[in-house]
Amino acid sequence: MLFIETKTNKRESFVNITDLVNALVETSGKKDGICILYVPHTTAAITINESADPDVVRDITQKLGELIPHRGNYAHSEGNSDAHIKASIIGNSRIVIIENGRLALGTWEGIFLCEFDGPRTRKVFIKLL
Repeated sequence: MLFIETKTNKRESFVNITDLVNALVETSGKKDGICILYVPHTTAAITINESADPDVVRDITQKLGELIPHRGNYAHSEGNSDAHIKASIIGNSRIVIIENGRLALGTWEGIFLCEFDGPRTRKVFIKLL
């Protein structure tokens, strides 16, 4: 199993990891198959969305904050219940097709590690099949 590690620098952020994942796929020599991405953290997630316009990420972050505010009437005592909820909604894994030695993403698509309880060091586990 492969992994990438990244440090986030604020409480909530979307970190574009597309180039890092593509580099691992290229180095592996895998020409065709699938790439499974998994985030082993309960307050982080992974998504695929538009990477060309940073306003998209900003809009997603803003809307999640409106729907699931940081401060709320939560029972969890650690003060990060919103992060757990956001991570659950976005999800902790994605599958991407590998075609001709590269990730088969759309023109505007990127893979993002979603941080909801940072800053932290996060891992993304990667399995190529």
